Amino acid sequence: MPITAQALKKLRHDKKRSVETATKRAFVRSVVKDMRKTPSEKQLSIVFKTLDKAVKMHVIHENKAARLKSRLSKLTAKK
Repeated sequence: MPITAQALKKLRHDKKRSVETATKRAFVRSVVKDMRKTPSEKQLSIVFKTLDKAVKMHVIHENKAARLKSRLSKLTAKK
């Protein structure tokens, strides 16, 4: 357990931040999953926007977002 007041505050802050990050990550996963089920141009723009925001908030890595964008855009190209 942390001893100093600063360490206790950091622990509280980290717990709160990890919950927020987990929620954002779950949202990204659900949006990507929906896109894979029913690929469309409109859905693709929503996914791109969500992935860009996740990268900006440091929820996922920039390269992972690029990889997902590439794979998902291939799905709409096939249609």
